[in-house]
Amino acid sequence: MIRTTSLALALSLTTALGASAQTLYFSAIPDEDETRLVERFSKVADYLEGELGVDVQFVPVKSYAASVTAFRNDQIQLAWFGGLTGVQARLAVPEARAIAQGKEDPIFVSYFIANTETGLEPSDSFPEEAQGMSFTFGAKTSTSGRLMPEYWIREETGEAPEAFFDRVGFSGDHSQTLRLVASGAWQLGALNFAVYDKAVEEGAPEVETAKVIWQTPPYPDYNWTIRGDVDARFGEGFADKVQAALIGMDDPELLATFPREAFIPAANEDFQPIEDTAKELGLIE
Repeated sequence: MIRTTSLALALSLTTALGASAQTLYFSAIPDEDETRLVERFSKVADYLEGELGVDVQFVPVKSYAASVTAFRNDQIQLAWFGGLTGVQARLAVPEARAIAQGKEDPIFVSYFIANTETGLEPSDSFPEEAQGMSFTFGAKTSTSGRLMPEYWIREETGEAPEAFFDRVGFSGDHSQTLRLVASGAWQLGALNFAVYDKAVEEGAPEVETAKVIWQTPPYPDYNWTIRGDVDARFGEGFADKVQAALIGMDDPELLATFPREAFIPAANEDFQPIEDTAKELGLIE
């Protein structure tokens, strides 16, 4: 009897220790070079670990689609998604919810950039003169690098990108779009405004030959999304605790890596315009 009780107690303690040793895995869409992403999000992992009292690990992924798959398969429980990937992830995982976004994210914009050799100049109007030139998006499921730029190309020209431009491609990420347009491999491209502005701030040579010629109207974009089952795993109120930690992030150096001025609360309904646009373009059902 004593042995049974001791065994039960031991098993109980093992289970409790296992629960307390749970690791929160998170990832982010690979919108920049992997080395830069790992540097950015390793610091975020350290911050969250200190705030949450659990082990937190950043898991890099190779593509936007891979980030959604990892979230759906419970390989990660938290992710820094773009507007479209966030919608896809929440549709794939019942009760998943957006919990935070950058202060800038409700009014995000995409820049259209052009190689200086095109002769295209900055304008408040859509660059109709770009017709017949080559154009690259970023990743295929990028909100700021594909979804919203494509929407506005169609809205402004009445044509699909493939009809308006001579050649259309996908670079894979915003940093690569900037490099390819700067080199002249593509005459124009669309990318996240924050990536371009950071390149200007850092004095990147690419901004000398790749200039902003137009920007889209604003739309909601990046967001932190968490799985709905984290409370069952880490304890009641854990999702709210993660939200509070993200909104409470006030280290200027840490925020600058995103770059964001601050994080604010977010909810699934904030991204309904993205879901509607993606359905209109046939990117989700």
